[in-house]
Amino acid sequence: MKIAVYCGSSSGNHPEYTAATKALGKFFAEQGIDIVYGGGKVGLMGTIADAVMENGGRVYGVIPQHLKHREIGHEGITELKIVKDMHERKAAMAEMADAFVALPGGVGTLEEIFEVWTWAQLGHHQKPCAFYNVEGFYEPLLAMVQNMSDAGFVKQQYVDMVLRVNTPEQLIDGIKAYEPPQQKWT
Repeated sequence: MKIAVYCGSSSGNHPEYTAATKALGKFFAEQGIDIVYGGGKVGLMGTIADAVMENGGRVYGVIPQHLKHREIGHEGITELKIVKDMHERKAAMAEMADAFVALPGGVGTLEEIFEVWTWAQLGHHQKPCAFYNVEGFYEPLLAMVQNMSDAGFVKQQYVDMVLRVNTPEQLIDGIKAYEPPQQKWT
């Protein structure tokens, strides 16, 4: 199994983010789960890649050429694929992955997980999407998504389709048990 991991190119202000990311990477490696990620060596991106590699796992990075040239590409992973731009990066990661998870991160992390979540809602894929809710990081966002549903902009089944997890075990159990909802407009 390959899981696409979206997370910050920064480590954030709380050491719990880094600790949880390291623990998740170790768990993935121990379970024989490969990761696909943005290819960086900085922030939580570098942390997850290093944790998986240090524990004997496999890591596949996909990085746009312009970021590779800024010397943030991680050379110590299983494979680093260089692509033209962010659009190509996201498409390659989506194709390679069996599931998607967002760890703490910024706007780019949100953009990536929301895109694959939208694609799932529209039936472009039937792969699970998850928020790894370290220290309640995603609670305000998830409350906003629920507000969107309550206001009539998102059907509850599409709110409920995304996994909300706090541990590696919950993540894997949720991925294994995932059943996609009926496609939108069918």
